[in-house]
Formats: sequence, C-alpha cells, structure tokens
Amino acid sequence: MVRRSHMAAVAAGAALALVPAGLPAPAAAAATVLRCDTFVHANDNDLGIAACSNPTGQTWIFRAVVVCGRAPDVVGEWVTLPPGGYGESQGYCGGIFTSGVGAVGVDERPA
Repeated sequence: MVRRSHMAAVAAGAALALVPAGLPAPAAAAATVLRCDTFVHANDNDLGIAACSNPTGQTWIFRAVVVCGRAPDVVGEWVTLPPGGYGESQGYCGGIFTSGVGAVGVDERPA
C-alpha cells in the first residue's frame, strides 16, 4: 500500500511540474500607468475602442485588446503617447461568427 501511495505522489508531482510548460503566454496587462477609458462604439457593436492619455513624463505605447465573443479576439494598432498626449486604438470584431465586442482592455508598455 505504501508503494501505491508513493507512486501516486510521484505521478501527481510530475503532472504538476508539467502544468507551467503548457500554459499560454500571459494576457495583456490592464492599464496601470496610462489613464484609459474603454468602450464599445455606440452604433457598431463590433467595434471596441480604448482612449488613453499619458499623465507621466515618459513616452508610452498602447493598443486596444478586444474580446470578440465567438469570433477570434483582435488587437488594435499601437499608439505612441508622448508625455501629456492623448490617443485612441480600436479593434473590429469581424466575420460571420462574431457576437460583437464582449470586452475591451489595454496593453500598455514604455516606449
């Protein structure tokens, strides 16, 4: 009986050791430095928009990250924001299987 418990513990430990290797890359981080508003366009449920301003003294880049329901998710174009700057990035959920924008996030990075 001890042998079975030991084998089960080894198998469980081996399975846990493999889990991190199978995880996908981290998702885009939520905006933490830029001041951003995210929304779905009032007249087009397939268009997600991120509008950001840069309150820092450093140049940043950002893009919209749009979750598209049953269709593949999309990201908007990178936008460069100098200190004090403002910009918008948008992504469009296309295709016949889209159920419209489910959420809009922001991927931001120092330039």
